[in-house]
Order: sequence, then C-alpha cells, then structure tokens
Amino acid sequence: MTHPYFAKERHPRVLAHRGLVTAMGEDSGVWENSAASFAAAHAAGAEYIETDCQVTADGDVILFHDSSLQRLTDDPREVRHVRTREIARLFADHGGLLTVREALDLFPDTRFNIDVKTSAAADRLGPILADHTHRILVTSFSDANRRATVAATLRAGAALRPATSGGSATIAAVRALSAAHLSPARALRDIDALQIPERQGVLRVLTPGLLRAAHRLGVEVHVWTVNELADMRRLVAAGVDGIVSDRADVALAGLAGT
Repeated sequence: MTHPYFAKERHPRVLAHRGLVTAMGEDSGVWENSAASFAAAHAAGAEYIETDCQVTADGDVILFHDSSLQRLTDDPREVRHVRTREIARLFADHGGLLTVREALDLFPDTRFNIDVKTSAAADRLGPILADHTHRILVTSFSDANRRATVAATLRAGAALRPATSGGSATIAAVRALSAAHLSPARALRDIDALQIPERQGVLRVLTPGLLRAAHRLGVEVHVWTVNELADMRRLVAAGVDGIVSDRADVALAGLAGT
C-alpha cells in the first residue's frame, strides 16, 4: 500500500532542498534550513521540504546540515558541543533557527523529508515524529540511522511508521542488482523512495534498469540536487518521480503539467 506521504498524486514531486534561499538573492542573509527559508518555500507552493537534523549539546534536535558550524559561521566547533541558545543567536539575523518539533508545528500542512545526520538523533526523534508520521519521510546516508529512527518512532507510540528512503548501502545494492537483472525486492523491503544523485563521480547512479526495478516494486525515485530547468525536464521525461532542488520555485513553475 502507498504510504500517506505519497498519497497526493503530484508528478513530479518537488522537494525544496533545505527550504528556498536562492530566490531571495545572495544578499538576503537568509540561511538554509531556517524558518525564513522554509516560509519562502511554502510561499512558492512547495508541499515537500527536504531538511537535515543534528543534535546540540542540550540534546535538542535542530534543523542543520553540517556536523560543525564552520561553513555557515566560520566557527570550527561541532554542533553537538554547542548549546541550542547559542546556535539560535547565530541564526537570529539569518532567518531563525528551528528544531524539528518547531518546524512540524509551524508548517502543519508541509510534508518533511528529514535526513538523519547522526545516530544521536534517532531516539530523540521518535517522540517528536510519532504524531506526524503520515507526513514524514525519514532518510539518511546511514541505513542504520534510518532504521533506528523508525524503530524509535514506533516505540514512541506511532500508529504508522514514517515513510523511508534507502541509505547508501541500499542504493548500492539496488544499483548492482538492477544492473544484473536481479530483483532488489529484499533490499527495498520497507523502503518507499530512493533519493539519489544522477551520477556519483564517473558512476551513473540513475539508470533505466534502476528506475524500472524500483517502479516494479512501487518505490519512487527522486534525484538530487537539480537546479537547472532543462535538467529537471529531462529527468522527469526519463521517468523520475521527484526532483530535489535549491530552486523549488523554478521547478514548481517549470514542471507544472508535465
């Protein structure tokens, strides 16, 4: 059965990658994964937002991509060693920090794709996600983090497991099995989507065989991170189900009706 996360017949699905920052201009000062970037994605019509989570020194699960503050703030400290209130102060002039719980409350109609960046987040996410699993897709490069998050969510009393996207090991297995014309059914057990780059270095990850194998098993394929409209249209024509983009506004306008 199709998970409620995918119940809306929207083709292709456009996932706003860390919200929507680019459309606001380079001088806006708004950071990715901020309240302002999510509000901009919502205003552009995005029903799906892709985001990431880390755990602070206080044990709060915040929406933040990197393991350290280096890229955004030039501060080399790891997020896990910094208090939530200090990170919130850093975000104050750049769109506002959000915890996972706050994002779910502020955007009650949005479907979230949450990339679990650290194993420390799994148990903490369970009680936060339990009442929202119909609109949550849990993903991680680590299949162990994905499984742990789903398990914690069910232990917290969720009546429905969140939707899931396979990690690196799952993707590699599906790529290899489909190339050998073997069924990846076992690898895709309890997987609802594969979120992949079109290429990884010289390796083509997205292949017609992978698409066919996933679709035969009712699994969607989403490609990241695609920002040029011509590439979006080419991938949709090839049969992908979703586009993860920094330019959700461009995708929503340019792919309407495709």
